[in-house]
Amino acid sequence: MRVWLHFACESAGDVAQSIVEALRSAGLQIESFDRAHVSFPGIVFFERFDSALCELLQQFTTGGTRVLVIALAASSCTSEAAWSLVSAGASDVFAWQDDSSARRVAARLARWAEVDAIANSEVARSLLVGRSPRWLTVRNQLVEAARFTQAPVLITGESGTGKELAARLVHTLDQRPGKRELIVLDCSTLVPSLSGSEFFGHERGAFTGAINARDGAFALAAGGTLFLDEIGELPLDLQTQLLRAVQEHTYKRVGGNVWRRTDFRLVCATNRDLRAEVAAGRFRADLYYRIAGVCCHLPPLRERIEDVPVLAEHFLRELSQDGPVRSVDGPVLLWLLQREYQNNVRELRLVLARMLLRHAGDGPITVGDIPPDERPAVAGRSNDWRAGAFVAGITRALAAGAGLKEIGRAAEDIAEQIAIEQGGSVAAAAARLGVTDRALQLRRAVRRERRLEAPTDPRRVVSANS
Repeated sequence: MRVWLHFACESAGDVAQSIVEALRSAGLQIESFDRAHVSFPGIVFFERFDSALCELLQQFTTGGTRVLVIALAASSCTSEAAWSLVSAGASDVFAWQDDSSARRVAARLARWAEVDAIANSEVARSLLVGRSPRWLTVRNQLVEAARFTQAPVLITGESGTGKELAARLVHTLDQRPGKRELIVLDCSTLVPSLSGSEFFGHERGAFTGAINARDGAFALAAGGTLFLDEIGELPLDLQTQLLRAVQEHTYKRVGGNVWRRTDFRLVCATNRDLRAEVAAGRFRADLYYRIAGVCCHLPPLRERIEDVPVLAEHFLRELSQDGPVRSVDGPVLLWLLQREYQNNVRELRLVLARMLLRHAGDGPITVGDIPPDERPAVAGRSNDWRAGAFVAGITRALAAGAGLKEIGRAAEDIAEQIAIEQGGSVAAAAARLGVTDRALQLRRAVRRERRLEAPTDPRRVVSANS
């Protein structure tokens, strides 16, 4: 397993060599750090915690690189240091004790590598579409919960953020032998008088119209996964009935006297803040702690607006199964990026479907395909790319204490990264950015050197291969 090392220390020659040998003995392949082709995790060792270390870490983790930060002395790994480093981008922080710590490092890296491989698989990328750092964090969290635990999963988020798709990913990645089906029950559509039957089933003659016995969701989900969508909508009396079934995996059919057993994985979703609902007495605390083994929050589309282009491409491909796959031209893409989405990803898909219905002939979707009721009310508004999410991003950067130079460099980094991802090559990205190929290559090289050198002074960086 490949890993790069960085020693942010004033002096660590002999210690560094001992650590390198211990890590190699644990099965790790030590590489030199090179920002140009880092596609694997790294480790940063430090003796003294300060703000310069956090700045260094922020630069190393740009683009989603996983970094493990290890203190060379236990006294340096304080609570303040650990939380500050995690906030700066560290995936984990602990102190190096002896050569046995190398096994801890190897175990973490092995887990991360497996999670990343699954998260980047076709099944995961097709269910949870997006490339923004925040979305990738969510996807990794769901992958880890699905593959390495059997804990119940609670998925929260606004309507239209993809909670059912997240539940399907958990079910798909679950590796139980003989796993059966995913059973979906929308709690917001339950009729109170029939809710018990929907959950637990009923015996023949249990109530008027019960001509035959019927299995409920708990029986149908046996051996599989039960997904309770919008569980926050359940009334308190039904929450009480649900608690025993979730806790003991036993239930009685309506009108029956026999306790039946079922075994399933539970995944729940809600657009409500269940902690607030518990505090207000509208949701049982004991039920909440039964269903919230792993909590995962799906961000709204406005908080990952950079995913709009890849989502649009995915939906147009999905919507064009019976014909040629369409794309959107520049003005339409800019309009999509600036548009507000009250119903999140679901609304984006609906908007694209409406445009596709109006589109005729070959070529990309253009502004004329935007339905009249969707068009900007003010002429020229769609050309103001500096509005909306851009302003929000700058505001957050200033609130976090970023200066003008740091914000400018970050904007250049992101613009180059997006242009290369969307263009597929440096040449295409350079043309889109309005610079020459050579200029873009030099800019990237200078930026890599600046990232490596700027935060380390006056410390001495010890090579991993020294």
